[in-house]
Amino acid sequence: MREALVGLTTRGRVLLAAGITTIVCAIIVGQTPLIRVGVLVTALPLLTALWIARSRYHLALTRTVSPQLVVAGQSAQVQLTLDNEARTPTGVLLLEDRLPYALGTRPRFVLEGIGHGWRRHVSYSVRSDVRGCYDIGPMSVRASDPFGLIEVGRAFHTTTSLTVTPRTVPLPGIPLGGGWTGSGDNRPRAFSTGSAEDVTVREYRRGDDLRRVHWRSSARVGELMVRREEQPWQSRATVFLDNRRVSHRGQGAASSLEAAVSAAASVAVHLTQRGYAVRLVTSSGEDPSTVWHARSANVNAAPLLEALAVVAMQNSAALDTTWLAEPGHGGLLVAVLGAVTSTDGPFLHRLQHHASTSAAIALDVDEWAPHLPRSGTGTTTQALAATGWRAVALRPGDHLEAVWRDLGRLGNRARVET
Repeated sequence: MREALVGLTTRGRVLLAAGITTIVCAIIVGQTPLIRVGVLVTALPLLTALWIARSRYHLALTRTVSPQLVVAGQSAQVQLTLDNEARTPTGVLLLEDRLPYALGTRPRFVLEGIGHGWRRHVSYSVRSDVRGCYDIGPMSVRASDPFGLIEVGRAFHTTTSLTVTPRTVPLPGIPLGGGWTGSGDNRPRAFSTGSAEDVTVREYRRGDDLRRVHWRSSARVGELMVRREEQPWQSRATVFLDNRRVSHRGQGAASSLEAAVSAAASVAVHLTQRGYAVRLVTSSGEDPSTVWHARSANVNAAPLLEALAVVAMQNSAALDTTWLAEPGHGGLLVAVLGAVTSTDGPFLHRLQHHASTSAAIALDVDEWAPHLPRSGTGTTTQALAATGWRAVALRPGDHLEAVWRDLGRLGNRARVET
């Protein structure tokens, strides 16, 4: 009852105050009929509060989102199933599902005639033009009376996630080369014996079988090292994305970072469809959900797109190089770069020698902010080409498939010159 009285709306408070005032004035002037009117007006919100307090409702909510992984600009359907498990009927319920601003306005529903065993299915669509991982919910419930005198609020605690991946474009097939890595012939080769010099090892990761620990290498390095028991002959590729704040221009969906993320996603999907085992590396290092050792070559591009959906600007200007320390990676490297400075030269040189074939898509970030002084990065592709990279420039309005085709022509020209 106390909670119901606290939930008095403005209309209910005015009505209660008017009734009390009428009673007091009627007593002062000696008008008995006015007392009856005041008692009736005062009793209405009090009786409504008593009715709301005695109306017990026990709602169960089931929320499903289909699909849970969508491309930016694509709609998803949210299905709500509400069940009333209480034995007594309730009044009017006002429901509101909380949504992030990027998914649109909050859907609201009004439910009436809720009795025992009542069930209702409600659906609505959400859509975001901005990539990211969003939580849908929780849902808030407000119980009200037909007169609008009292509202009592409740809220569910469950949420459902929706992942919006960056837009991708289909890329044409171009000769890439240099992507085959591994050992032996077409069969996996087991390393069960041998010394530290002829066995391929890596650092121990949580979940590895302790029987694979190579003790001689562990003693030499000073930390646990495990054997790579199988080195399958497979095609591997690394997609490097420069997501540093100093390397990009613009804000929000119109920034050069979003163009870089979309380009990286398109390249990753294209390489996956061509049979490459692709991993994603950003300025902060290797993404743990796309590492090679945890996936087979036939896994689809969903982990890569989910990782790219939540890539954010990195405030630090430093580039993580720890992932370059593990030997034996090689393979194909496709770098999506922003503005490059002279301090990035050693990293790019090391990156180029880490791969058997290195290609770069360099964004002319000055074109994304023409009102700002030019950073002098327009010659990035020439500088990269001088150090052995196959590099092309990407500007606002350029079609990525055409830029990717130009990258393939550079590869053909290099083979002809050779």
